[in-house]
Amino acid sequence: MYQKYKNAELVKPSGIDLKDRLVGVQRVTKVTKGGRAFGFSAIVVVGDEAGVVGHGLGKSKDVASAIAKAVDDAKKNLVRIPIIKGTLPHEQKGKFGGARVNIIPAAPGTGVIAGGAVRTVLEAVGIHDVLSKSQGSSNPHNVVKATFDALLQLRDAKVIAKDRGISLEKVFNG
Repeated sequence: MYQKYKNAELVKPSGIDLKDRLVGVQRVTKVTKGGRAFGFSAIVVVGDEAGVVGHGLGKSKDVASAIAKAVDDAKKNLVRIPIIKGTLPHEQKGKFGGARVNIIPAAPGTGVIAGGAVRTVLEAVGIHDVLSKSQGSSNPHNVVKATFDALLQLRDAKVIAKDRGISLEKVFNG
């Protein structure tokens, strides 16, 4: 699922205390010759609030099992996100479908300035100070995936130094 991100570090769910956060539940309808068949789809974000996060989608005839399936799906694709002092290493844009998300690091004490699905993902990751702007589509599925796109592109200074084959001091001082 995260093959296009070269620095995406996949994490196994065992031994991690994951908290699940419900992003949204939709009632979906399938029209058959016997009438309408109602079901539910749920999108959930799970995270340990210390840099590990994943998202999942579950579908079922009732809400509780749709959420349970979504949590199981989210635990299957957990990734580690670099966090520095409760915020991001750098500004990043992400996009998926019609949704565009811009996340910007903020000074300590700022809080999570984000709305809807973006806030849920950032809180699950464990980011405490961040500014964000969501543009385009407000569809929660696409906004969550756009936020993940932005988060998975983040790189901390150690990774950049290793990729360039230079010292950590040279990354900052040139």
